[in-house]
This record gives sequence, structure tokens and C-alpha cells, in this order.
Amino acid sequence: MTTRIERLVTSGQFTLDGGTWDVENNVWIVGDEREVIVIDAAHDAEAIADAVADRRLTAIVCTHAHNDHIDAAPALADLTGATIWLHPDDLPLWKLTHPDREPDRHLADGQVIEAAGADLTVLHTPGHSLGAVCLYDPGLGVVFTGDTLFLGGPGATGRSFSHFPTIIESIRDRLLTLPPETKVLTGHGDATTIGAELPHLDEWIKRGH
Repeated sequence: MTTRIERLVTSGQFTLDGGTWDVENNVWIVGDEREVIVIDAAHDAEAIADAVADRRLTAIVCTHAHNDHIDAAPALADLTGATIWLHPDDLPLWKLTHPDREPDRHLADGQVIEAAGADLTVLHTPGHSLGAVCLYDPGLGVVFTGDTLFLGGPGATGRSFSHFPTIIESIRDRLLTLPPETKVLTGHGDATTIGAELPHLDEWIKRGH
């Protein structure tokens, strides 16, 4: 069976440090016609469950724990029986949104998550948050970057639990070393490639200082 990647865009709000912003999030569904995983259960558990349809949802993988990426995760887990995965360094952020529900499993750097032909290697990429991760599948030629790397540059680092030099180090050492043709599937907005972003690293560093 062919592994495929589907994108669902959901709308809601991002809230942190006393501010609230309207956002649209990419929810990624990876798998085949029998089994899938969801990357970042944002805003609308029922819409995500409808997109999963009659397939088995084995895991809900959180690239980080900002509320707009995890707000629908417990409800989606309850609807489907899937387990929620999060890097433990993001537990303080998680608890701001879900104080009474822990993630089911902890992500670790180098871990491989398998689902219906996909083999997603966890890359711990702190900076946007302490426990931010990206998910790289060399067979599919894609990396899911959450809010670590976007079309046009790094994710934001102006709020709690974030740090600009750290996100630059993560992008330089963990992402820009991937094959240049690797497709970058982001937490918001349009896709890019590693090769398209690589030439701009020095520009980002200057912009961030």
C-alpha cells in the first residue's frame, strides 16, 4: 500500500504570555488506507477524525506544546483511542493548556515512529520551544518541522520558553544538513525545501541580532 501525506487546515487561536492571535494550522495525516498518524492535532478534533475516517489512528505526535498545536489532542485521542506523543521538555507548556491530562508517551531524539510504511525519525530541535521536534522520513523525502522552520525562515522566538540562538543552532545542525531536495512541511503556511532555505542562514542570523 502506498504511504501518502494529507494536509488539513484548521483555524483557531494561539495564546501565550497574555496575548491571543488568530491562526490557521496545518494538521498532517500520514499513512495509507488502513492506518495513519496525525502530526499536530490543532483546534478541531471532529474535523481531524472525519479526515482520518475509518482508518486506524495509532498516534498523535506533537511537534511542540503551544496550545494551537495540541488543543484538540486529548479530544481526538478520546475519539480514536490513539496515544499522544510529546517531548518531555515541553511538559510545562503542555500543562498550560491541559493541566489535568498528561501525554501518553514521551518523544526522544533519534526515536523512529512507524506508521503504514512511514518511518519518522524524531529530531529534537529546541528554540521555538524547549521540546520542539521535527520528524524526518528519508524514504518519503519529507521533514515535518512544526514551527521550527518555515518558508522564509525560523519560527518565532519572542515568547516564553523560546531562544533565537538555539533555534538557529537546531536548524543549522539538524535540518539544513538534510538532503537539499527534502520537502519541508510546516506547522503553518506553505511548504518549502531544505535547498531553498539553506542559502538564507546567514541572513536569518543577522536579522535576529
